[in-house]
Amino acid sequence: MKVTEHLDKNQGKTLFSFEILPPLKGQNIQSIFENIDPLMEFNPPFIDVTYHREEYVYKELSNGLLEKHIVRKRPGTVGICAAIQNKYQVDAIPHILCGGFTREDTENFLIDLNFLGIDNVMALRGDAVKTETYFTPEKDGHEYASQLVGQIIALNLGEYLDEEIQNQAKTDFCIGVAGYPEKHMEAPNLDSDIHFLKKKIAKGASYVVTQMFFDNKCYFEFVDRCRKAGIDVPIIPGLKPLATKKQLNLIPHRFNADLPEELIKEVIKCENNKEVRQVGIEWCIAQSKELMDNGVPVLHYYSMGKSNNIRAIAQELF
Repeated sequence: MKVTEHLDKNQGKTLFSFEILPPLKGQNIQSIFENIDPLMEFNPPFIDVTYHREEYVYKELSNGLLEKHIVRKRPGTVGICAAIQNKYQVDAIPHILCGGFTREDTENFLIDLNFLGIDNVMALRGDAVKTETYFTPEKDGHEYASQLVGQIIALNLGEYLDEEIQNQAKTDFCIGVAGYPEKHMEAPNLDSDIHFLKKKIAKGASYVVTQMFFDNKCYFEFVDRCRKAGIDVPIIPGLKPLATKKQLNLIPHRFNADLPEELIKEVIKCENNKEVRQVGIEWCIAQSKELMDNGVPVLHYYSMGKSNNIRAIAQELF
């Protein structure tokens, strides 16, 4: 079922969903199930599965040339989504990136998803790899998420890269895209960011999931600005509970998300990460309750491969 259909079916009641990370190569699917199992009592209609590009380094050879070596690889998102749908009978939403994909790769990825009966995709540009200063698309790949959305919509219309391909079946993907309440780190300002978000919606995206934020005012103001710009699709808030003191510096740097002064003070007072985790849970519960009171369609949690704190939050809300 499409995300938009889940929202329509629920008639305004706030749904619970979450996002998982693929495990590192070498671990089996049970490591995924162990993090999903504790959250299934809250009836998530869909689960997002992130996609992580291969990580690599260049090693210098004796002749002075450089050789590319892959240093980290994660199992395929397609297989993980199929396993989740088969075991839990919920919709799995794979993330599909511009980075690391040619247009041909993208089309093949989508064909596999369609074959497995996966109805939703999250279309993202993706971040630059560690060896890049700025994001660099693959040769014959997409530079922007709006272009990726355009290719997915084309496939929904039965338009393949090779016009002579036989059996050009139409797909029917529901497309989600990312929104940034405090702007994307590369955007010059929030108005510019919303301008490009509007392009993704115009291309055919059906809903937005926001980057994490810790001050609900950022979300409410972002939604207001989107509506004034003519963006009328559902905007789902993405939340993450703090769990370690290190995240006070890591999150603003990596995700361009400001932390409220009150939250910072509470974390600094903590003597260990166990106390930080509790502060993070309580803060996220308060955020969630206010968002629910304001009628958000879904509360979407970034689990980062850990479900215990998400479960503690969900127990208070669902």
